[in-house]
Amino acid sequence: MKHSATSSEPAAVPHARAAWPLSESTLTYFPDARFETDRDLVAGVVSRRPGFCRPGLRRPEGFAVAPSVEPTPAHVPVLLDRCVELLAPALTARAADGSGAVLVDATLGAAGHAERFLSEFAGLRVVGLDTDPEALAIAAARLSRFGERVSLVHTRYDGFDRALGESGLAAGDSVDGVLFDLGVSSMQLDRVDRGFSYSKDAPLDMRMNAASGLSAADILNTYDRARLADILRRFGEERFASRIAGYIVDRRARSPFSRTGELVEVLYEAIPAATRRTGGHPAKRTFQALRIAVNAELDSLTAALPQALSALRPGGRIVVMAYQSLEDRIVKTTFAAATVSRTPAGLPVELPGYEPLFAAVTRGAERADAAEIERNPRSAPVRLRAIQRATPSSHGEDS
Repeated sequence: MKHSATSSEPAAVPHARAAWPLSESTLTYFPDARFETDRDLVAGVVSRRPGFCRPGLRRPEGFAVAPSVEPTPAHVPVLLDRCVELLAPALTARAADGSGAVLVDATLGAAGHAERFLSEFAGLRVVGLDTDPEALAIAAARLSRFGERVSLVHTRYDGFDRALGESGLAAGDSVDGVLFDLGVSSMQLDRVDRGFSYSKDAPLDMRMNAASGLSAADILNTYDRARLADILRRFGEERFASRIAGYIVDRRARSPFSRTGELVEVLYEAIPAATRRTGGHPAKRTFQALRIAVNAELDSLTAALPQALSALRPGGRIVVMAYQSLEDRIVKTTFAAATVSRTPAGLPVELPGYEPLFAAVTRGAERADAAEIERNPRSAPVRLRAIQRATPSSHGEDS
């Protein structure tokens, strides 16, 4: 899962009338819901020839890579230079070219960040994780020239320890850098058929891994009103959660949900007109909430961060980029706990051997500057935080 951006408009494709005939009032407010498009190919398309693998590239079973297809350069990773700047000291602690160092990209996506690190540090090894099979196939093609320096693992990031094991690494003290770029990726947003975007009519899926778990349509069609409202309130911070849930239940009684356009129409009816005219797209919070619920994103993040911290060697660093307050709150809380002194409360001095295991690298959350946002609009909401594992010399004991 990767929240990177595309630097240019998607290639023009013929528009077709949406399969669901939305009302004209809905189409007026959500003009893009009138159409559905073919798949956006901005991140590159990979054919699925069974059994094919680039020589030297370690990839999970079942992923095929087309040798003739390379991802396009339109994929623009968020805060790429800053990520390199923050992680470089840890990756080059033993050798200037990163030899002997390991970076885990826990949200590989289209591999924009991973490619930059592999290119900049000729001795670096990268372990890439992603739950989306299509993203892994694209990443495998993009990174194939780096051969044995790349290992790809098909897993959510809460499978961090397992991914290390499959890559021949220990769960503790084996990694020099970790990168999390949370949320849904531009590649997934721009692939209309995945159902992540409220601006196009598409199947109501929203699964990062389309082969597992409940889809957004399953949730909308089976959860009761109270449970739906709870999802919208907790994961979308939607103040009209109960009202929207009621409209959803009423609508599905007539016909089950199957497409994003149908949900957009219900949201248009449920959210008061005064609210629709202000404060951004009224479907944003509902779509966010459903995506988080479908993919168990917050639970996965909560489980993954402690694993990542334990994997770091002394001097290792972790960088996390979050795009909404719920994710950032988990990161902030976890990092705060990791950087606090272990000396029992109330003592006037810090006891030797009880110093914090980690130290903050950034002051609070860093944001994208105006130049970054102009170049990469989807970086606007990013909050970046980084911490470093203490070294023996920094507090006088083995970490």
